[in-house]
Amino acid sequence: MKMRPIANFFQIASLLMLLVAVALLAAITTIHFAIHGAEVQVPQLNGMTVADARSQTAGLGLNLNVDNRYYSGEVAAGHILTQSPAPGSVVRREWQVRVAESLGPQKVDVPDTVGKDERVAALTLRRVGLEVGTTAKLPWGKVPEGTVLAQDPPAHAQGISRPSVNLLVAAPDDEAADGFLMPDLVGLPIVTAQAQLNRVGIQTDTPVYVPVPVAPVGSGDAQPKLPVKPGSVIAQQPSAGARVEQSTMVKMTVAQ
Repeated sequence: MKMRPIANFFQIASLLMLLVAVALLAAITTIHFAIHGAEVQVPQLNGMTVADARSQTAGLGLNLNVDNRYYSGEVAAGHILTQSPAPGSVVRREWQVRVAESLGPQKVDVPDTVGKDERVAALTLRRVGLEVGTTAKLPWGKVPEGTVLAQDPPAHAQGISRPSVNLLVAAPDDEAADGFLMPDLVGLPIVTAQAQLNRVGIQTDTPVYVPVPVAPVGSGDAQPKLPVKPGSVIAQQPSAGARVEQSTMVKMTVAQ
């Protein structure tokens, strides 16, 4: 008779332990679904229209942001060129998916803004669907303040990637330059490129010389490629159009 209460005690204890285990398992399961249920897989958006991509990402609880637009001869206007994160990436809901939209092939002619007032240049660019990119100032008392001294890409350039033009604008002689626009040095003799940069106080690193194979002669209707002249710049860093300071060290690769 005395053994029965002890047996009942162990039965109750076992039942309590089972209930605790079930509660812990339920809690772990709930946390798992709370965490992983809020995760989604980023879909493949490249090639889709922006409208379709926005609809698909919204259905997954993701936010689509078009943060760049580029000209492209391969992807139709209004379709997506690139995306980040990459397709298949697992992210949390409400994550921002950044995409670049194609503007289609470049059809706009880049106007010549050199010599114009900065505000007039901006209006000229907007009229043809372009925008002002980076603007830098250079003390240059030979022309009125605000006059455009240089632009990148140059007037009538073809094959540009973005619908923007960087401007170098004149500032008073007593004003410190707030930066420079990196010129396109590719194709220039290394001594000429160095002289251009040194003229405005920008230093150049020791050039890297690389052997360049002779281009094959064209066949059929194809135009022959001109050989690269030894001693000419074939690559530069920073790239043309980038904003640089006088402390920037420019690196150039030169044909040997």
